[in-house]
Amino acid sequence: MIVLKSAHNSIVFQIVNKRLSIFHWGALLSENQIGTELALATTRPVSHSHWDTPTTADVMREHSKGFIGHPTLEGHRDGKAWSTYFELVEESHTSDSLQATFVDDHAKLSMKLHYSLSHDGVLTMNAVLTNNGDADYVLNKFIQWLPLADQATQVMDFTGRWSHERHPQRRDIAYGLTTREEREGRSSHDYTIAQLALASNATFASGEVWSMSVAFSGNSIHHVEKTQFGDQSIGAGELFLPGEIILKAGESFSIAPVQASYTSAGIDGISHNFHSTLRKRVHHPTNIRPRPLTLNVWEAVYFNHDIEKIKALADVAAEIGVERMVLDDGWFHLRRNDRAGLGDWVIDPTVWPNGFTEIIEYVNARGIEFGLWFEGEMVQIDSDLYRAHPEWILHEGNRIPPLQRNQLVLDLTHPGAYEHVLEQVDHVLSSFKIAYIKWDHNRILNDAGHLGQAAVHNQTLAIYRLFDELKRRHPGLEIESCASGGARIDLGMVEHADRFWTSDNNDALERQTIQRWTSLVIPPEMLGTHIGPTHGHQTGKTTEISFRAINALFGHAGIEWDVTEASTDERAILKSWASLYKAKRSLLHSGRSVRIDYPDSHAFFYGVIAQDQSEGLFAYMQHMMPSSNFAPKLRFTGLDAGTNYRVAISQEVGAPRTLQIKDIQWGKGVILSGAALETIGIQPPNLAPENGILITVEKV
Repeated sequence: MIVLKSAHNSIVFQIVNKRLSIFHWGALLSENQIGTELALATTRPVSHSHWDTPTTADVMREHSKGFIGHPTLEGHRDGKAWSTYFELVEESHTSDSLQATFVDDHAKLSMKLHYSLSHDGVLTMNAVLTNNGDADYVLNKFIQWLPLADQATQVMDFTGRWSHERHPQRRDIAYGLTTREEREGRSSHDYTIAQLALASNATFASGEVWSMSVAFSGNSIHHVEKTQFGDQSIGAGELFLPGEIILKAGESFSIAPVQASYTSAGIDGISHNFHSTLRKRVHHPTNIRPRPLTLNVWEAVYFNHDIEKIKALADVAAEIGVERMVLDDGWFHLRRNDRAGLGDWVIDPTVWPNGFTEIIEYVNARGIEFGLWFEGEMVQIDSDLYRAHPEWILHEGNRIPPLQRNQLVLDLTHPGAYEHVLEQVDHVLSSFKIAYIKWDHNRILNDAGHLGQAAVHNQTLAIYRLFDELKRRHPGLEIESCASGGARIDLGMVEHADRFWTSDNNDALERQTIQRWTSLVIPPEMLGTHIGPTHGHQTGKTTEISFRAINALFGHAGIEWDVTEASTDERAILKSWASLYKAKRSLLHSGRSVRIDYPDSHAFFYGVIAQDQSEGLFAYMQHMMPSSNFAPKLRFTGLDAGTNYRVAISQEVGAPRTLQIKDIQWGKGVILSGAALETIGIQPPNLAPENGILITVEKV
């Protein structure tokens, strides 16, 4: 047995007859706990109407070895080599990683698999396939699989659309194959950011949970399979379009990484494993600098760029305490609406006759850095670029794909198109003091071909290279990944971008669910969470500023609002909220996320607790009318049972509307033990719908 261990879980491999199998993936086990006879004790009998000797699926899951289920690899060489029989020829491992090499001499293929387990329990699986034959090998599918324990009886994935991303679906695991596929050429609004398998009793705080996610920003597949023989497994991988991956003789292909984790600490345990692992990266944003409070001016001006209006916004932003201001769509050639201009990344002199120097100096003089919007992967028919190079679009044959938002996708796998975008963006960044770019992606990739071959995979790699090259040329540059809001948030892009725009929907009530589940694996400090306008531009609703402010606090906070229209009282609250964010962002961006299993589904109760349990910040958010006259008590999880804490309602975000004659009595502060807070809890006020309170918890 080979055991890889983290602080929270382990994966156990077994090698028998040149085959590598995964014996266990789940709870933490050591070598001496496994012993020498566990394999014997768990070997199945020989069943009627089954193989004559006991069989165990290995990591390749091949039909040639008796596995009847979905294999790891599918492909062929002109109709031949369609069935594989890989044998292990080399293996090496440490306490947290394993590398194995397999060869199939008949199919003339070799495979290298690499498993790496982080200290905090995230397993990363990589693979490289090599064609050792003389003819082309067509790779149709490659799915990384892990076994599921018998007690995993439910599956959760996510669905969504524009402005309504990441809504969970939880159901029982049935016999057969449960599949979620994304074919947009990007991870999608409908993306399963992580597929979960769960014990039926798993909650946010407790129970066994297994997760798997594709760490790539293109097409994807997520599976859970239960066979007639009782085998359960979870799998994920990149979805290849027909003929997309063809290995020439001697060529190798690197499979998109897949990341997985196990916890016995509920859904929040999965979040803790991923957040902790990502936060240990040298290039993680909070390891470089605190996350600046951001104002994006899109919903303040849209395409109506006027320097005096932008200056007025900067004046109010400085008064509030904003640290970064982003000029959104509308600044470049022909861009007076969304029907022209994409592809021509040059300043429009009719809008900005003197360039950006004046506005950047004005903004910087107020202690605010300047950011700028791009959408470099797209092009419009009404652009100089398209008129010069109509062949530089992703397309098949002589067809022009249907328009979406009046635009087409620029083929970044074409060297000329790639260089065009890189050099034009680089020129703008080199000409002005721009610290940050918001990079949008407002279109699905359909008919995404390059010279007759599907190109989603290579297009995805191209944007990774482009982001990396821009950062290399401009040290300190930060990039926000936006895709019609949250359509490209995944564990692949997390290595190339510094921030994600979580959703185009700034309605705070809608954002509650979107932000809750986007932060399942993405740390909140990488998720843009903004205070939208009083009268929401997406839903048309009017929402209290306190509710919007609390919602925006639990992420990389910002504002998406024409703040020149804010009242004196609203500006005072924004200023107080901004100061609170700056005071608490080290906690918010390093602490353990806690989502409480609150008894009333009409409200959310959640927060962040410091890793040393010395303080916490919680939100109680009333979404709809309470189900009963008095809401259930607020019971805090994650605090130290033996420590006393002062619990109070924060006043910095403004007062909520309530449905009560007399208020609760602990709001100004009460001291309780962690045990009392978790076991008994405290009574919340009776809040009106779409109102909330912010609760501070401090060790005394």
